[in-house]
Amino acid sequence: MTETADAGRGAEIRAALARVRGRVARAALRVGRDPAEVCLVGVGKGFAVPDLEQAVAVGLADLGENRVQEALPKVAALPGVRWHLIGQLQRNKARAVVGRFALIHSVDRPELAESLARAAEDARRTQDVLVQVNVLSRPGQGGVPPQDAEALVIRIRDLGPLRVRGLMTIAPLVEDPEAVRMVFRSLRVLRDRLQVRLGVVLPELSMGMSGDLEAAVEEGATLVRVGRAIFGARPAGPGGPGLRKEPLPLDRNDNIER
Repeated sequence: MTETADAGRGAEIRAALARVRGRVARAALRVGRDPAEVCLVGVGKGFAVPDLEQAVAVGLADLGENRVQEALPKVAALPGVRWHLIGQLQRNKARAVVGRFALIHSVDRPELAESLARAAEDARRTQDVLVQVNVLSRPGQGGVPPQDAEALVIRIRDLGPLRVRGLMTIAPLVEDPEAVRMVFRSLRVLRDRLQVRLGVVLPELSMGMSGDLEAAVEEGATLVRVGRAIFGARPAGPGGPGLRKEPLPLDRNDNIER
């Protein structure tokens, strides 16, 4: 990329990031929340390190990735970032992710939690995780059914090297963000109930993406996962970390981050 193109790309990302931050702030203020309570996680799936560096340079401290194989070189290249693993995780990748990601958002079964705990114990680390909840119990989507979330939180609580910090969900892709507000509200209600029943503190709610972040923030999100609204449409190819050419939109990416 030429110096001129690099500067132009940087200006695009800076402007897009400012727009997203403004949206988060306005949504928080509408319901009397401090915008600082909401952590913006920029999702770099499919984008190269230079794009991520542009966002980090203007103060984006948290980055998320869906795929372990794509994520690890980026984690190594940007060690000062707080990294989040937000995609589905296979048990055989547990050792590769423990200690490299500040927060794993997608723990949705006891077997995965146990694999992470063994890896954390071997590494002599404490690993922070979220329990992913499939609020609507949609077939084919990751996440524990709401009625099983309590048992999974208890199981993780009993695994010493893991620390459960809260819940995560993915709302369905819809045209009207108001149509998924109840998903976010349901996750908050579930979190509140678990805190009372189990006597635990679960401060984090990871919910909301590019197209629906306002509803999520208004319903209590503390982490919003935003890719396309910051970095634009992904480049063509199988997760290829090239550069996208289209203008930066403010809509969804896919079922993991938008």
